[in-house]
Amino acid sequence: MIDVQAIGPDDWKAWSELRLAALEEAPFAFGSQLADWIDAPEERWRERLSVPGAYQVIASIDGTPAGMAGGFPGEEPQTAELVSMWVAPAGRGKGVGNALMTAIEDWARGIGAGTLALSVVPGNDPAHNLYLRHGYVDTDEPGDLMPDGVRREIVMRKPL
Repeated sequence: MIDVQAIGPDDWKAWSELRLAALEEAPFAFGSQLADWIDAPEERWRERLSVPGAYQVIASIDGTPAGMAGGFPGEEPQTAELVSMWVAPAGRGKGVGNALMTAIEDWARGIGAGTLALSVVPGNDPAHNLYLRHGYVDTDEPGDLMPDGVRREIVMRKPL
């Protein structure tokens, strides 16, 4: 059974363990790098989970953490952004990604967002396909530059 729970600053240790695993297992998929976070002190993790208006979730399968995602209010009115999405290898193909997406989409609707945006790295086909299945479409907006200084993220949006 998949359980998705909202977390906060007091859950920093569980979030940090998943985030470090994500950055180690899929370094190509994130703008952050493992070296940016590996020695981060507790207060940095707590700050990440204390952003006003943000919403972070951890998904577990039978009590074992299997994925994470975050939502942030967008810079434009009535928008929100999905960030830090990752599913552990043991959780892939078991509905964890769908559960995380649904949790963030429900949160975004709850704060009055009419559009949810995300960014995905070119070549991350499993994530890109998950987002397409959830109704996101590619945009022509340039995404952030990746740590390699060459690739840019693909920006996707979904009306809610």
